[in-house]
Amino acid sequence: MSQDPHFHMIHGAAQPVAPFSHAVEADGWVILTGQMPTDPDDADAPLPEGIVAQTHAVMRNLEIVLAGLTLNLSHVMQCRCFLTQFERDYAAFNETYASYFPADRRPARTTVGVTALAVGALVEIDMVARRPQVPASGGVLPKVGYWSEPGA
Repeated sequence: MSQDPHFHMIHGAAQPVAPFSHAVEADGWVILTGQMPTDPDDADAPLPEGIVAQTHAVMRNLEIVLAGLTLNLSHVMQCRCFLTQFERDYAAFNETYASYFPADRRPARTTVGVTALAVGALVEIDMVARRPQVPASGGVLPKVGYWSEPGA
């Protein structure tokens, strides 16, 4: 695993709204840039209406970036979430966000209210993921993204 950073632009992911990479990876850590609720197939399409629809769009965009790196949500260690209408949208956002992770395997998370986001979005989420490594003991990788010993 390289300690030198690799800067990833993922084919099929949403077009960046500013000058940045979709993800940067070094030493097994993958830092995903915050995603907006934009349409990856049409950067000029209107944003979805409401926090629930925008949260689903953001999570889909993050899943596209993860998949482009041969990762998925089970590899996510931490999320930072930004809401422009914190008090109004927090409960609905939580319910929607929670549907993407098993209750016993949710990433660490910080959620903050902000005054504005790019493109007029209601929500933005960034992530930190960890690429699994083959252990020296020869363990196998289960679907949940962590290593266990064979027969365990």
